[in-house]
Amino acid sequence: MIDEYLAGVNPDQRIALEKIRKTIRAAAPRVDECISYGIPAFRLDGRSLVFFGAWRNHCSFYPGSSTTLRKFHSDLQGFEISEGTIRFSPDNPLPPALVKKLVNARIAQNRI
Repeated sequence: MIDEYLAGVNPDQRIALEKIRKTIRAAAPRVDECISYGIPAFRLDGRSLVFFGAWRNHCSFYPGSSTTLRKFHSDLQGFEISEGTIRFSPDNPLPPALVKKLVNARIAQNRI
């Protein structure tokens, strides 16, 4: 499902999103991939974890929680942030270490 989604985005975005996908899977090896709300999504133990997507002029990462987003606000300097969304470009991608932090925070949050 996600492979088909990524096949339809421009090559620069595909490369950036594949890196995020790989980082998510490394942080949460048991994650299930799916399409939710029309974009790639990841579930762990049946619960939504994180999402990402490609748009006309940017890519987005959705940590699935405004609480998680606020927690890492200082780490997200240099990225456009709105409620529940982190926007980035292929030229300024999210660092893998930050993606791992966001995924791990969501895993912890989902366990509560």
